[in-house]
Amino acid sequence: MKPVYKITAARPNDLLLLPGIELAAAKLLAGHAPESVLTETTSQEDLKGAQSHGHLWVALADDVPVGFAHVEVLEPTVAHLEEIDVHPEHGRRGLGRRLVKAICAWAAIAGYRSVTLTTFRDVPWNMPFYARLGFEVIPSQELSPALLLVVEDETRRGIDPTRRVAMRRPCAV
Repeated sequence: MKPVYKITAARPNDLLLLPGIELAAAKLLAGHAPESVLTETTSQEDLKGAQSHGHLWVALADDVPVGFAHVEVLEPTVAHLEEIDVHPEHGRRGLGRRLVKAICAWAAIAGYRSVTLTTFRDVPWNMPFYARLGFEVIPSQELSPALLLVVEDETRRGIDPTRRVAMRRPCAV
C-alpha cells in the first residue's frame, strides 16, 4: 500500500528522526562531497530553534517524517534554504519539489523578497532541480555578505567552492 504523503510544519516529536534522514540522503552525494560532510547532521539545538521559529518543515509518510527542509533567515529580506533532505526510500516522488514549493510559498507570505540556497554545480540532480523550480545562479560578484559567509563555512568544512553555486528565486508578490 502506498503511503500518504503530506508537507507540514515540523513537530517537536519529529526532530529526533531528522538526522537519520539527513545521513541517508547524504549517501547519495558520495563521491561529490567530502566524507566529513557526509557524516555530519544538523544539531538538535539548531533543529529545535528552527522548529520553534516556524523555519522547519517535514515531509510525512503516513505521519512519519521521511524528509525535511530547514530555513535560516540570514538577511532581513531573504530566506535561505539551509538544508533539504528526503530519505532515498521515498525519493523520486516529488517530495523535494513539494518541500521547496512550501518554503517559497511561506517566504512570499512572510514578506521575504527571495529564497536563496547553495548546491552542487556538477551533481545532476542538484542545480538542474532547483533551476526547474525557478532558481537562478547568483553571479559570484553579486553574493551578499551573508551568502559569502555560507560559502566560507562550506569551504572550511571541506567542500570545494568551485563545485558549489549559490542560487536565488524571487518570491511572488
